[in-house]
Amino acid sequence: MAQEVYWWRRKKKKGAQPKPPRNPNKQYKTDPYPVVMRLDCPDKVFFTSDTHFGEDRVLQLSSRPFSCVEEMDRELIQRWNDTVPEDGIVFHLGDFGFKNYPRGHELLRILHGKKYLILGNHDQERMCRGHAEMFEGVSQQMNINVDGQRIFLNHCPLLCFPDETNKTWQLFGHVHSGPLNNRGYDLQRLPFLLPGQYDVGVDNNDFRPVRFEQIRSIINAQRNKLLG
Repeated sequence: MAQEVYWWRRKKKKGAQPKPPRNPNKQYKTDPYPVVMRLDCPDKVFFTSDTHFGEDRVLQLSSRPFSCVEEMDRELIQRWNDTVPEDGIVFHLGDFGFKNYPRGHELLRILHGKKYLILGNHDQERMCRGHAEMFEGVSQQMNINVDGQRIFLNHCPLLCFPDETNKTWQLFGHVHSGPLNNRGYDLQRLPFLLPGQYDVGVDNNDFRPVRFEQIRSIINAQRNKLLG
C-alpha cells in the first residue's frame, strides 16, 4: 500500500500584497558581496586590464602588434590618455605591469584619471614591495554600482558570481582574448560565458580603456543575441 504524503502550505491573508522581487542594486544586510562604491557619473568611468607595462614577454604570448616593449608602453600610454579624461575614474582589473619600481611611479603620474586596481596574478609580489600606495585603492575583487548598474570586478572570468542570472555584470581580464590572439588554453572556454560578462583587457579593446557606456551597449547586444 502506498504511503500517503501530507503537506501544508501557509495560507495568504486576505488583501495581502505580493512580495516585491529582490532588487539586485539594493544592498541587503545578508549580502556577502556588498556594493563598496556607487558612481553617478557614467561618462567618466572606464575599465581596463592586462596592460603588462614594461613586460616584453607579453608581446609574443599575446601576439601584440608592437616591435618592442618600449613601443608598446608608448602606445598604451598614448591610447589611455586619448581615451580617459584627467578627471576620469579607471578600474584596472589586474596585471598592470612595471617590473621597475620607479618606472611604476612615473607611469601612474602620466596616466589620466583616478586608478583603482583589482589584483591580478602578476600583481601580488609587486604590491608587497609597496606599489599599492600608488593607487586610489587595491582589492582582490570589488562590487560597484555605476549609474544604477551593479558590476562585479575580478581579474578572472567567473563560472558563478552574485546575481549572475539577473542584471549584474561581471567584468574581467586575464585571458588576453582579442582579434590578434588565438592562442591560450583559456580562450576555448570563453564561448561558455554568460551574456553579462565581458573581457575589458587591452588585447580585446584596441589597447585602451573601455568606456562604461560602450560596455553597456556590448552587454545589451550579447543579451539580445541570446534571447533571439
